[in-house]
Amino acid sequence: MADKKNSSRGSSVQFSDEEALRFHSQNRPGKIEVVASKPMATQRDLSLAYSPGVAVPVKAIADDPVTAYDYTAKGNLVAVISNGTAILGLGNLGALASKPVMEGKAVLFKRFADVDSIDIELDTEDVEAFISAVKLMEPSFGGINLEDIASPDCFEIESRLRDEMNIPVFHDDQHGTAIISAAGLFNACELTGRKLEDIKMVVNGAGAAAIACTELFIASGVRRENVRMCDRTGVIHKGRDDLNQWKSAYAVETDERSLHDAMNGADVFIGLSVADAVSQDDVKVMADQPIIFAMANPVPEILPEKVAEVRDDAIMATGRSDYPNQVNNVLGFPYIFRGALDVRATTINEEMKIAAAQALADLAKEAVPDEVAAAYGTQLSFGPDYIIPAPFDPRLIEAVPFAVAKAAMKSGVARRPIIDEEAYRTELRARLNPTTAVLEQAFNRARANPKRIILAEGEEEVVLRAALTIKGQGYGIPVLVGRDHKVKENLKALGADPDSFEIQNSRENPLVPGMTEHLYRRLQRKGALHRDVQRWVNQDRNIFASLLVELGHGDVLVTGVTRHFGQTMEQISYVIDPSPRHTPFGIHVVVGRHDSYLIADTAVTERPSAEQLADYAEQCAAFTRRMGRSPRVAFISYSNFGNPEGENLEMTRQAVKLLDERRVTFEYEGEMSADVALNRDMQKLYPFSRLTGPANVFIMPGLQSANISAKLLKELGAVRTIGPLLMGMSKPVQIVPMTSGTNDIVTMAVLAASGVAD
Repeated sequence: MADKKNSSRGSSVQFSDEEALRFHSQNRPGKIEVVASKPMATQRDLSLAYSPGVAVPVKAIADDPVTAYDYTAKGNLVAVISNGTAILGLGNLGALASKPVMEGKAVLFKRFADVDSIDIELDTEDVEAFISAVKLMEPSFGGINLEDIASPDCFEIESRLRDEMNIPVFHDDQHGTAIISAAGLFNACELTGRKLEDIKMVVNGAGAAAIACTELFIASGVRRENVRMCDRTGVIHKGRDDLNQWKSAYAVETDERSLHDAMNGADVFIGLSVADAVSQDDVKVMADQPIIFAMANPVPEILPEKVAEVRDDAIMATGRSDYPNQVNNVLGFPYIFRGALDVRATTINEEMKIAAAQALADLAKEAVPDEVAAAYGTQLSFGPDYIIPAPFDPRLIEAVPFAVAKAAMKSGVARRPIIDEEAYRTELRARLNPTTAVLEQAFNRARANPKRIILAEGEEEVVLRAALTIKGQGYGIPVLVGRDHKVKENLKALGADPDSFEIQNSRENPLVPGMTEHLYRRLQRKGALHRDVQRWVNQDRNIFASLLVELGHGDVLVTGVTRHFGQTMEQISYVIDPSPRHTPFGIHVVVGRHDSYLIADTAVTERPSAEQLADYAEQCAAFTRRMGRSPRVAFISYSNFGNPEGENLEMTRQAVKLLDERRVTFEYEGEMSADVALNRDMQKLYPFSRLTGPANVFIMPGLQSANISAKLLKELGAVRTIGPLLMGMSKPVQIVPMTSGTNDIVTMAVLAASGVAD
């Protein structure tokens, strides 16, 4: 089944079935785990965590139930619950089959809003049984996210649970789409000079999402009598006798019977139905400057290019990432729950939903950060092609929860009002590591401007898997170096079409004579004979691949899985020079939950000079800024400012003096031990230090200490490490570790191709 393709929800990203299964099964099966938030190393730790220490908060909560939010994880814990009756677009496949989706939802809660969540799959299609089960869970959770429950049961389930529970209950399939599309509608109406109360709206589809969208639009100002909702039969009108209680609420007095009838003169079309439901003739009869939200996935009701053929004045949105204005639920639910949980809201009401939509609409009108615009390959600014914020805009974590929390307080459902608004904004910004957003933006930037990525070890399975990912997801154009028959044979074994890939074979290649002469001119005065150079070009994949990049036949070189870093670096250096301004060095990026750290030099120079150490600091500071953080550089040592004294401190001290002379614009200090660099209390012992907080860049005194530190962190598994990233070369080159997996190779290639690892 390796040749089958799927598309992720609300996205055009492609992958094979085999890749998806491997992702879910590798290492630890599934996507989530439980991690203790307190130390559990000693008997005393365990005694405090369980018996007898746990008795104290138990009694406190029994005396005052509100303190459960103070002494347990309840206040930051959401249950993601489904019965599997409407999974994605796949239908009723059962509770167990829905578990991968619910785990994925839990991951998104954590990734985008630092909300902990647990997936719960209920094996029942009985509405009463489902409601009873969820109600019994109220003591455990701060909120309930319902997911993938079929209509019309989802309406009754959510309505009853909202009435009968005292914590937020939110069915994202309904309200998530409603909130994001409402944000787009607000801005589209502003751009076209319309008022909500005046527009004629056509809604195609009468399921959970369509009804929730319409309800929110009406709550925001659209007049119910101006809405034409259509189902498979046609317009929902008062003459029909086949309507359930939810559809009948949208029955209007009208002579319109078909979708085409309803589209005549319509200002807005909202599509939550099926692919190709709308024709170009339908679009032609709409009002001037029509607003068309075609949100069926993966194929919308009508494609934007089809609309453009007949209307040049339309504003469009879809559910897809490969068109402007993506209606993506990840813009909503994580942040809405974040705000609701932070004020301990008893519900998520209409006021909070409208506030979220308005916050999103307002954010789209603000100037877009450069890193977000760069990630999408265009200068985003408020207008017809940008009415909804980009999903990875780092400002979302502050803007939306803050608006939701304020609306909860104003509407009287907040049990813990915010006292200090600025402190709350700061807390929101600190919840997420901005590096994760920058990494995602790097992938988007690579997709927007695909480069030719030379993969020097094109016969290796792990490299071919990376090539499939790079090509399938549009991150670049992979060029495979290797023997034609071997590369094609291995691609076929992976279920791929060998003819769809470019293969460069050094033994039979018209580029070889020119490469040989180029390299001979470069090395002839360094002891190389012409026949040596000829052999290297013909037989050494790294030298041949480096020449492809050096001579402009490729943009990025990725290699390393078959040879040690030092050997590979030596071969590449025959062909590609360091940057004129810098010395090559390696950095590891350590990505934590709330912050990221750089360690240098982890790969190249055993005993760097003072000049090299200072250069590392400057390049790392620039890299840190590209990763969305303000750099604070610490020169690490066993000594803190001369205590104890030693023989190996002078290089570090000279590097600090060099930075003084260069008048750099980032914080730096040293020499200092690692604990002083990271621990605020330890830093208080040195009030003269120029660091205003914990360091995030560590310049190590030598390769040995840097490499050991990075690899220890990686193998201990407490954090995600990326690297070593090779910096300071005149061309984008990355040498991956020999133990790299597919994701590691893809990440290194994308960082090089996107310019992050320059």
